[in-house]
Amino acid sequence: MTDTPLSDSGLSDQVLSEQSPQGNAGIAAVAVLAQAIRVEVAKGVVGQADTVEHLLIALMARGHVLLEGPPGTAKTFLAQCFAATLGLDFGRIQFTPDLMPGDILGSNLFNFQTSQFTLTHGPIFCDMLLADEINRTPPKTQAALLEAMQERRVTLDGTAHALPAHFTVVATQNPIESQGVYPLPEAQLDRFLFKLLVDYPSADEEHRIVARYGENRGAPTPAEVGITAIITPAQLEGATRAVASVTLADSVIDYIVRLVRATRESADLSSGASPRSAVLLAGAARARAALDGRDYVVPDDVKALATAVLRHRLLLSPAAEIEGKQVEALVRQLVEQTEAPR
Repeated sequence: MTDTPLSDSGLSDQVLSEQSPQGNAGIAAVAVLAQAIRVEVAKGVVGQADTVEHLLIALMARGHVLLEGPPGTAKTFLAQCFAATLGLDFGRIQFTPDLMPGDILGSNLFNFQTSQFTLTHGPIFCDMLLADEINRTPPKTQAALLEAMQERRVTLDGTAHALPAHFTVVATQNPIESQGVYPLPEAQLDRFLFKLLVDYPSADEEHRIVARYGENRGAPTPAEVGITAIITPAQLEGATRAVASVTLADSVIDYIVRLVRATRESADLSSGASPRSAVLLAGAARARAALDGRDYVVPDDVKALATAVLRHRLLLSPAAEIEGKQVEALVRQLVEQTEAPR
């Protein structure tokens, strides 16, 4: 692995942009690019292969990710390493109970010298935004992200301001504490492509973490562990265009729709998944196929991503809660019961 953009190490922008009618050339380049990103991120992050894979899929599908895990499991460091590998402008907001919408979006400030209002950009104006402990701020402030996550723009004093094309929110929350937190509204949750559960590392991984970072004073930075940007914005744009060209057959679309609609018909769920979730699941399946080097989606792509896409969109019925049922188990059950195309 070199520390130069992939255009200088054999993967050119031309390869990513030039595609056969089926997009084979572009898809092959996406698979190579993804492997390079995995290797570079692994310089800093030990383990978490599944989480990194879902972050890659979300990047290619232009989706947002909610990371839920106990403190100290490198959720923040993972987001920093990922952004550094991609050469993205990284921003971080520490969500607190007294945070206001203007602290996120920015505001128009009056300049007495020019007698005009000047826009002061908030931290949301970046490529990848880490919304740290997002559930520690009230819903009023959480709502400041709704337009940005859906339309990649923010409106200040009636004027719309565009965010970068690859604007991505990676939010974190702690599942353990219940004091001083505010549950995310359903409208907020529905804008996240994935909710990923970050667990404790294995014994071997934890040994490697301590061996690697045990002598450090304070938290390391991506640069300190040797992570550099290995792709260019043009390559990233070419990769997402290639992913969009992946074939999604009508039979697979029908399978996705039937699976999502099944969540609304289950007696164990008081609230099912939205049409948006079906659209996002289709886009994520395209991205997974591309990362696997395929220019077509298979039902296994949908099955592999269903839990991460649906778990945060479903609410158990009171009876199901009393019986101790789990949303993840219900999603797996629905996947097994919904007939997949051959």
